[in-house]
Amino acid sequence: MSSKKVGEINALTFFTLDEGKNINIPISNNTVSAGFPSPAEDFKEKRISLDTSLIQNKEATFFARVSGKSMIGAGLDDGDLLVIDRSLEAENGKIAVCFFDGEFTVKRLQMEKDSITLMPENEKYKPITVPKGSDLLIWGIVTYVIKAV
Repeated sequence: MSSKKVGEINALTFFTLDEGKNINIPISNNTVSAGFPSPAEDFKEKRISLDTSLIQNKEATFFARVSGKSMIGAGLDDGDLLVIDRSLEAENGKIAVCFFDGEFTVKRLQMEKDSITLMPENEKYKPITVPKGSDLLIWGIVTYVIKAV
């Protein structure tokens, strides 16, 4: 999987999928224990394509880097790479990239009958209640986060 930069808007840098060469990476048939170690003798080589695994709709998929710490409770840290699918419908509880008040932001959607609130996942940040009649654009739904460990 590779990507190419397509633009930078209000501190978010957006990328699209570079549909060049697909890279298949070996993957184990076994799960990896996060508790006690398990014998690794049964590893059989299979291959995985991150493009196929992470992207459901190539034409509607973009990438963007997280800027800030408002979503650390959801596992989104500053500098992480988001996989964003613009073809998915906004749903209550989903994490979305939104364009609101002239800026892009990533927040969890709290959708109620008559209101939408953009919820941070860091107690240092306040929820953003979107006033009725505001120009809120739910730009895309975050499907994966790619991070360095």
